[in-house]
Amino acid sequence: MADHTLLTLWDDVRSKTLDVIKGLDDVHARWAPPGLQNSCLWHAGHNYVVAEVLSSRALGATARMPNEWQRMFSWESNPAHVKSEDWPPLDVVVTALAEQHRRLREVFAELTPDKLELDDPGKPERSARHTLLIAMQDEARHTGEIMLLRKLMTKTFVVGGTSIA
Repeated sequence: MADHTLLTLWDDVRSKTLDVIKGLDDVHARWAPPGLQNSCLWHAGHNYVVAEVLSSRALGATARMPNEWQRMFSWESNPAHVKSEDWPPLDVVVTALAEQHRRLREVFAELTPDKLELDDPGKPERSARHTLLIAMQDEARHTGEIMLLRKLMTKTFVVGGTSIA
């Protein structure tokens, strides 16, 4: 039986991520405030990588992501050292996020309570459920960063706002 709370949280977190990046173009998606290096594009790609790496590890599956995304978007990445021509276009990241949402939702819907309580092989001190929740919590935090960057853009130059209500 599906864990409806897990599915509801996954739907809510990912839909907010997709909503908050609506209306951005590639130029604005790559902007970072002076003194910072993480752009809206980086946060969006990071959300993809974290969800993919943590869920695949916790569930014993193979991660699916484009070449170089781990290097560009992981928690160990350094966006300041990525060449501008190496970044994927925002629409590629948005499409990947939407596809991943659908794909992982199907996987999560099939998880039994017993499977969710198995140890995460990479972090045996916590359950697979705990790792999935950590991935979703991390995404919510990074989506908040995107929201903040959008607010900064509206205060420093003209860019359309996004409602995430």
